Amino acid sequence: MSVRRLNPEQPKSFVFSPENLEWAKQTIAKYPPGKQASAVIPLLWRAQEQEGWCTEPAIRYVAEMLGMATIRVLEVATFYTMFQLSPVGKKAHIQVCGTTPCMLRGSEGLIETCKKRIHPEQHHLSADGNFSWEEVECLGSCANAPMVQIFKDTYEDLTPELLEAVIDGFAKGTPPLPGSQIGRQASCPAGGPTTLKDLEKT
Repeated sequence: MSVRRLNPEQPKSFVFSPENLEWAKQTIAKYPPGKQASAVIPLLWRAQEQEGWCTEPAIRYVAEMLGMATIRVLEVATFYTMFQLSPVGKKAHIQVCGTTPCMLRGSEGLIETCKKRIHPEQHHLSADGNFSWEEVECLGSCANAPMVQIFKDTYEDLTPELLEAVIDGFAKGTPPLPGSQIGRQASCPAGGPTTLKDLEKT
């Protein structure tokens, strides 16, 4: 994984919206006194949802809110690939899993689709600013490889053609349902369950 650094161009400031500020206070209150730093990941995530990406002013804001040194919050933001350190696509930022199970099942084809449809290089916006992509480490859906994550949702059992359809859906504002894109139920075998099919004998 490449070194993750803050984007050189940053907004001047950040503040939570009134609704997000109230949510942040309630989230912090869930932790025992002296353990407020445990809320750093959810607060950074909410800041990213508000801004579209994790900005340097947002990092400083969260650090001050939690009484943490700014460098400690920066360490969290730069460690986890869930935090975007540069602007991402307005309609979709596609994280392609490139770890072994997904690679063996065809993630390289998904990467080529992203290069063709979005930009030849990761961490760049598409020409219209609506899409971006990056390759990441394991996203936890190995049984349904290959897969991608778009914001909070995962799209699994993909082929290059199915990923094209996912991108088309986001472009039109009608993204497909997350999960398996071939109709697989959870992580059952392709074609459906093979055991406990006779309910009268269970």
